[in-house]
Amino acid sequence: MRRVDSLKRQMLRDAVRENLEVIEGRAPAGLRRGGRWARAGVRAVALVGVPLALFASINAFSGGGASSPEVVVVPQRTIVPSPAEPGLEAVSWPAPKSIDPTLFHLDVKTIVLDAGHGGTDPGALTADGLPEKEIALDVAERLRGKLGGGLFRVVMTREGDETVSLRERARRARDAGGDVLVSIHLNSIPRAGEGGIETYFLGPTDDPVIRQLASTENRSSGYSLSDFRGLLEGVYVDVRQAESRKLAESVQGELVASLRKISPGVGDRGVKSAPFVVLIASEMPGILAEVSCVSHAEEARLLRDEAFRETIADALARGVRAWADARNLAGAGRSGNG
Repeated sequence: MRRVDSLKRQMLRDAVRENLEVIEGRAPAGLRRGGRWARAGVRAVALVGVPLALFASINAFSGGGASSPEVVVVPQRTIVPSPAEPGLEAVSWPAPKSIDPTLFHLDVKTIVLDAGHGGTDPGALTADGLPEKEIALDVAERLRGKLGGGLFRVVMTREGDETVSLRERARRARDAGGDVLVSIHLNSIPRAGEGGIETYFLGPTDDPVIRQLASTENRSSGYSLSDFRGLLEGVYVDVRQAESRKLAESVQGELVASLRKISPGVGDRGVKSAPFVVLIASEMPGILAEVSCVSHAEEARLLRDEAFRETIADALARGVRAWADARNLAGAGRSGNG
């Protein structure tokens, strides 16, 4: 079964890559052999069939049928042959279409927990010196206990006070066969008196504050500029973004509702997109949750309380389970609609 899931993911990656090639003005690799891909206009239908053929192939492995995928159509782009290909007529290629991930019947089985910072990187500090790395690891360990026990396979990117680059964290997540990544952090806000909870999912941002935060968190990534360019290629057309947003909304809602029962003034800073390297490079749906704020006096005081940390872990667990259950149910529902 693991081999079949791996094949499904590879086929999904191939479909996304071919859509990217069309965006960039190139024919899909499979249609470029012999330099004649634009001669036969009939071949233009090949890309139209990519999502459909991919879905049919996946369904053959899953053993069930499904209704047609819901897609968003954007204007077509006309590709003009380069001067190196004389005599080839222009071909109008359909623009890429979004893919509903539930069509691939990929259940959430393995959850990767990423406790932020660690080792020589303490993260943010409370006024009395309690480091973010310590709180994040404690919450992650509590969360592991709540998600494990047969519900899911749970993997940690770090289990002690060790220095782990973002590149290594992403590699560990991928090598573990993770289906989703939950990165746990604590907020630190320079404006006096501000605090609260916020949850990020993978995506672009024009907010200068979020850009600065992403820059700070990405500082120890372990990637070169050329590596990073490769990571970013196609990240915003990846199906991960939509799934990650749903997860972020589920987790944020649970965190705010739970922590306000203890501290009614806890701020809801919302769900936002940001280009965090650990989310990009993990190649799976994921979120980065700022579960409380170390620079806020009241929240910093509560973070020393084990019961408060337990409440945070409970809220995270409910948010992740609700998203995973809905995700798995959607896939199962499509399987039964043959």
